[in-house]
Amino acid sequence: MKRILYLTFYFKPDLCAGSFRNTPLLECLARTNPDVRIDVMTTLPNRYGSFSQEAPEDETLGNVFIHRIAIPKHKSGIKDQILSFKTYYEQVRKQVKGIKYDLVFSSSSRLFTAYLGYRVASSLKVPLYLDVRDIFVDTMAEVLHNPLVRKATLPVLKVLEKQTFTYASHINLISPGFAPYFAPYSQATISYYTNGIDPEFVRIYEQTASPSRSDPAKKTILYAGNMGQGQGLEKIIPQAATSLGDEFHFKLIGDGGTRPLLEQKIRELKLTNVTLHPPVSRVELLAAYQEADYLLMHLNDYNAFKKVLPSKVFELAMFKKPVLAGVGGYSRKFLRENLPDTLLFDPGDHQGLVNRLQEHDLGAFVPADRSVFIEKFLREKVNQRMADSILSYLPSS
Repeated sequence: MKRILYLTFYFKPDLCAGSFRNTPLLECLARTNPDVRIDVMTTLPNRYGSFSQEAPEDETLGNVFIHRIAIPKHKSGIKDQILSFKTYYEQVRKQVKGIKYDLVFSSSSRLFTAYLGYRVASSLKVPLYLDVRDIFVDTMAEVLHNPLVRKATLPVLKVLEKQTFTYASHINLISPGFAPYFAPYSQATISYYTNGIDPEFVRIYEQTASPSRSDPAKKTILYAGNMGQGQGLEKIIPQAATSLGDEFHFKLIGDGGTRPLLEQKIRELKLTNVTLHPPVSRVELLAAYQEADYLLMHLNDYNAFKKVLPSKVFELAMFKKPVLAGVGGYSRKFLRENLPDTLLFDPGDHQGLVNRLQEHDLGAFVPADRSVFIEKFLREKVNQRMADSILSYLPSS
């Protein structure tokens, strides 16, 4: 029986884009070829320190074996993440020692899961299939503010990056905006299997009537997701809430490294039109989306984020509500081409957010038809194409 090592730091039942991507992809891969054994090396749920779900350490589901590694509790800071990845790296190497795999698949938003895949695959001299969800070196160049730390860290990361990407047989880029960065790695086949729309969101879209043409006295703007440097909520939410006053209420659900800074600014400004809530289950989250008047997504004003395509795009598009998007670069281009009724503003521009809200007539809003968008980006179809691609790298005999 052929054997695949599947590396993903996040997996079900964790609550994050990495888990939502890799769980259905793995299920599709297992269904497509039940004669292949797939060993998943992941972690016990840890995405948010303030929210946890139980999961078995070891689990066997047909031709899939899942091993979840316990990592130290963390608050999403850089030091905490380094310690967490170190534990994951060491434990995976220990678990796979002496096992002969025919293919290594690694899904990585941070470079180290990809590097781990490279170390295992190169030691076995087998193909490495990378699923790149973020350009880590690009991001670190933006978030490392201490020049000495940046000078010491980035050259090391670039060496690890070059080793990893140069070895890979196939590199899937979750955003076509990454393409220029990966042009030097011509030995690898490049693909663009993006994130997609999960079935539960399609059902919501199909079952939800268009919003009534009412304009409530107090409109709710919902943000749900990570609250870290990548989102930069502290740069727009307190400032926009101050300008908008009681006519608008910001409801923020989630956790992350910069949530304390956001809380501090809300306290300093004595804002009563912003409420923060801990992470919730996906069922509760869907209900919160349904109750809101506006849905918000935002990326910090970093050059690295001009290349990305957030998974949140594919969620928010399924609710027949106005979507506020503070994004630039490829994300902005994608939204203009595929979801033209999105209310766009520049990253970090709280006045732009205020203007979009004050200019918008909620009572007259008519959501655009999403049928073509759904057909193009249904996750089941994206996953099937990607699963076929992954399996093509297994040896024929």
